[in-house]
Amino acid sequence: MATLGIDGTGQRLLRRLNPGPGGWQVGLATVATVGVALGLSALLIAVTGGSPTASTKALYQGSMATPAAWSTSLLYVAPLLLVAVGACVSARSGFFNIGQEGQVLIGALAGAWVALRLAVPGPLLLVLVLLASVLGAGVWAGLSALMYRFRGVNVVVSTMLMTFLAQQLISFAVNTPWLLQESRLGRGTLSPQSNPVPENARLASLGEYPNLQLNGGLVLAVVVAVVLALVMARTRWGFRLKMVGLNPAAARHAGVRVGALGGIALAISGALAGLAGALLLTSPVSTNRLQPGMSLNIGWDGLLVALVARNNPLLAIPVAVLFGVLRAGGSFLAATGVPSFLVDVVKALLVLAFVAPPVVIGMLRRRRLADQPATPTSTPTAPVAAVASPEPADAPAPAASVPAPRTAAPEPADPGDAGTAGTKDAMEGRLA
Repeated sequence: MATLGIDGTGQRLLRRLNPGPGGWQVGLATVATVGVALGLSALLIAVTGGSPTASTKALYQGSMATPAAWSTSLLYVAPLLLVAVGACVSARSGFFNIGQEGQVLIGALAGAWVALRLAVPGPLLLVLVLLASVLGAGVWAGLSALMYRFRGVNVVVSTMLMTFLAQQLISFAVNTPWLLQESRLGRGTLSPQSNPVPENARLASLGEYPNLQLNGGLVLAVVVAVVLALVMARTRWGFRLKMVGLNPAAARHAGVRVGALGGIALAISGALAGLAGALLLTSPVSTNRLQPGMSLNIGWDGLLVALVARNNPLLAIPVAVLFGVLRAGGSFLAATGVPSFLVDVVKALLVLAFVAPPVVIGMLRRRRLADQPATPTSTPTAPVAAVASPEPADAPAPAASVPAPRTAAPEPADPGDAGTAGTKDAMEGRLA
């Protein structure tokens, strides 16, 4: 039975993303790599037959040109931010959770079941939907911690594989009439989706189209990010979380329950991903129905947001806005003749641009330190005579090194042998 320790992948990631003493070098390298990434993106657009200028204009018009475009971008920011903050918590503890895509679906599944099965009046139904999504996805992520505890299954592997299991569960739920498949109306064909959630189970928005609309999910996501940032930076629990991620042996020696803390951090990460799934279900970003593809790769993109933010919840807020802008403007690229999947390529290049500099600079720093000659220490050395090299064969050996004959230093007589010696001399005299 394995002991619940710390997943090595998350621990190495936490160390390598830390800029360390050369933070200004990392900053300059990041600016340079971002410029290179944008240049490569423009080159790819030109190679595929599009115009970089027209594509940039289309991205701007679809995401930031009008208040309505900003409303769409901010709708994507909320779930991305929640997933990213959860990833920051798990990575800070040394566990690298990459199953957010499945945890988003499980959260949406739990929220849809509560919304469609409980006849609760008023906004209480919305509260129950959010709580069910948090609990369902938190338990789902906690299963990976249990598998690591009792069977030693790597957290990265288990969270990734459980994503595919979650997708199959959603497909089964929306294709089963007695579970969550939509109700038949007349002789119409049933689709693999649920009924829409009731109106009192949906998040409200401030503002009306075509003006700027701020959905309640965005406010909730920003509040969660700020609170968790303060908790991890200013509380004893946050200090223990960082201690466990950086050095679990020292944390265990200091009395920290490493296994329990790591499992709780992984469950919190899954719970926040489940809350993102609830936002997808109850906000205008989707059709308010449970569908197999409703996650929209929010889990994967949220993980990328956490990587770019270097596991900093506050830094994840502007990064989530950037990814929301790219996602909202990506649908406008088709009008310029550019494939929409190039948005994913641009996001991948930006992730590499932000993640690679601290890793590369850390490697160069360690190599430079390894190449430096070792400085002499003040430890006293052994006497020279003990380690002196041997003399040539024809050179006379020093007198001090020639061992003295055994007869030159007679051993003192033992007083107990005096009688025996006298008897021996008397017998030799008689024989003479």
